[in-house]
Amino acid sequence: MKRHRSAKNTKQIQTGYHCSGRIWIENNGETFLGFGRILLLEKIREHGSISAAARSMKMSYKHAWDLVDSMNRQAGKKLVATSKGGKGGGGTQVTEAGKKVISEFKTLQKKFALFLQQETKKLNF
Repeated sequence: MKRHRSAKNTKQIQTGYHCSGRIWIENNGETFLGFGRILLLEKIREHGSISAAARSMKMSYKHAWDLVDSMNRQAGKKLVATSKGGKGGGGTQVTEAGKKVISEFKTLQKKFALFLQQETKKLNF
């Protein structure tokens, strides 16, 4: 594995043939969960706000809201709950169902990464 360094980060690049891919979950042909949506949920949990989460990801608030709305609708229950402003201000939080979705998706990602590693070892070109 080669390492390329830049001023901003260190990135490892695999040399030779290797298996790679991304995994996402669809529901009736529509994306339900993927890496970016899970990252958005994690950022919402971290910041307590859809707008702050969107800013941290350099994403528009509308796009973030549309993704949250899509996930909530497809899940059939709220993964993200919002509360209106008032004396204490509004807020957003990832529900227990949302936390479970994050955890289960991460487990699935780990299994997928292991599968890709195992298949890479089998390559014989």
